[in-house]
Amino acid sequence: MQNEPFTSIDVLITHLEAWSDQASVEVEGLTELDHGLQCAETLAAQSPDDAELAIAGLVHDIGHKITSPETHAEDGAALLEGLLGSRVAAIVGLHVAAKRYLVTTDPDYRALLSPGSVETLRMQGGDMTPDEVAAFEARPWWQDAVRLRRADEAAKVVGRTTRGLSDWLPKLHQLAG
Repeated sequence: MQNEPFTSIDVLITHLEAWSDQASVEVEGLTELDHGLQCAETLAAQSPDDAELAIAGLVHDIGHKITSPETHAEDGAALLEGLLGSRVAAIVGLHVAAKRYLVTTDPDYRALLSPGSVETLRMQGGDMTPDEVAAFEARPWWQDAVRLRRADEAAKVVGRTTRGLSDWLPKLHQLAG
C-alpha cells in the first residue's frame, strides 16, 4: 500500500497495474483500473491536446485504497504532485469538491450519480454552502476538476472498451519529465 509520494513512473505504474485486480469501490463489475482508463479515455476524447487532464482522469482515484472516501482526493493529490505536477495534483485533489459543487449548482447532475457516488457524497459533505461554492470557484483549475468529475460519472460502464494502461505510458513519462 502506497503511503509516500510516488517517486517514479515505474512505481506509479506498478500501483496502477495492481488496480486491475481491485474491484471498483463505485461500480460492481469494474476494476479501479477500468474506471481510471474509462475516465482518461473520456477526457482525452473531449480534449485531445490536454495530456494533463487525461492523466488526471487516469489517476484521480489513486487514494481509494490508502485512505477514506472523505479524503481520498486530497491524499491522492499529495502522492502525485511531485511526480506529475501541480495541475494534475490539483485536479485530482478537487474532484470530490467538484462533485459537491455540481450537485449544488447543476439541478440535473445529482440524477447522474452512481449509487456509490450518492453514498459517498453524504460522507464527503453533501451540497456546498454559498461560501464553499465561492471558495471552490476561486481555486486554480476548478473548471478542469468539474470536467474530470463529469467524466468520472461517465466512466462507470461495465464492458466498455478502452486503450490499455501501456498506451498511457508516453504521456505519463512526458509529464514526469
